[in-house]
Amino acid sequence: MTRPATRLVPAGVTGGHETVTPARRTGIVAALAITQTIGYGTLYYAFAVLLTPLAVDLHASTTAVTGAFTASVLTGAALAVPVGRWLDHRGGRALMTGGSAAGALLLVALSQVDRLWQLYLVQIGIGAAAAASLYEAAFAVVIAVTTAERRSRALLAITVVAGFASSVFLPLTGWLTDAHGWRATLIVLAVLQALTVPLHAFVLRGSAPSRTLRRASQAPSRGVRAALTDRGFWLLAIGFTAHTAAISAFTVHLVAALISWGHRPAFAATIAGLLGALSVAGRLITTGLQRRHRTTTITATMFAVQAAAALLLPIAGARTGGVIGAVIGFGLGFGVATLAKPILLAERYDTRRYATLAGALVVPMTLAKATAPLAAAYLHTASGSYVSVFAAVALCCALAATMIAAASSG
Repeated sequence: MTRPATRLVPAGVTGGHETVTPARRTGIVAALAITQTIGYGTLYYAFAVLLTPLAVDLHASTTAVTGAFTASVLTGAALAVPVGRWLDHRGGRALMTGGSAAGALLLVALSQVDRLWQLYLVQIGIGAAAAASLYEAAFAVVIAVTTAERRSRALLAITVVAGFASSVFLPLTGWLTDAHGWRATLIVLAVLQALTVPLHAFVLRGSAPSRTLRRASQAPSRGVRAALTDRGFWLLAIGFTAHTAAISAFTVHLVAALISWGHRPAFAATIAGLLGALSVAGRLITTGLQRRHRTTTITATMFAVQAAAALLLPIAGARTGGVIGAVIGFGLGFGVATLAKPILLAERYDTRRYATLAGALVVPMTLAKATAPLAAAYLHTASGSYVSVFAAVALCCALAATMIAAASSG
């Protein structure tokens, strides 16, 4: 069985919400699996397909249009802590319902933009809608309504299903754009996004904190203060931030690196597409190993494997078999952090404060996600080679492995 790390706050706190029956719990997990798949597909992944047609119609550079997406991501980082506090105090139903509805309306608004400043304004709104309705909010709800024994399986179910969001929505968005244009595509995506509103509104009923616990949550939290002065919390923060930087840089630069090493664009894109499926496999492996090993041990090991794979990639870059092996090694750890972070926070700290603590971790992680590709591009330009880029990725993964391993005794 998994051996949880030592808590610094009262143990035995498993959620602090109204009693949820097993059937309702299953319904909540199933609903969130659907809404996270749609939400990530419409509010996040679709932008990659729409980037070029947006730039053409708005008479803007792809860099300027990409900046709007960066603004969206940074908005999510800015809202992470206040969103976390809301979730801890009031639960996820109202916030996730509102975020889903806003996301649908903003996709309609996006279909009507004809100026660059309008694109930025809408994308900032989408960043706020995503912060209110995607993974961090969903994880807070799951942790509130599940026991420690069932938590890993519930989180796994959601992340496995949502892990296919890119596999579904990237080709769907591409097909719709080719057939009907990007403006009509956004209307279709808005309709799909609107389907998440009733799921959040009706299925999440009863997951809000009880009145007694809501009053208690308004008081100053010793649990949050204890966590923020805990060495282990900051080890986790450094580890997951370094890993996020590695993942972001690897994802953005993999295709270009493979092409520079002589591979065909179609092969490079296909190899990059394996990362989504491999992330699901990695999450399944992680959950299976948790029965016998600590989550910190499993996570650190997966990150260490990624470090080795990133170092191997440029060495074997010209050989098809070597590239496939390196990408598989890296891809198996691709989605581990998404699953491990909520589990480790819930193991160590008062779960009534989970969302606030998760929000504190999301801020540096999101900043790393936004800036790491730019830093990697600078490394490539300065060195004239992708070897330095993947060496930096390996270093970040090694740092992440070290920090997560140290957190087990931190």
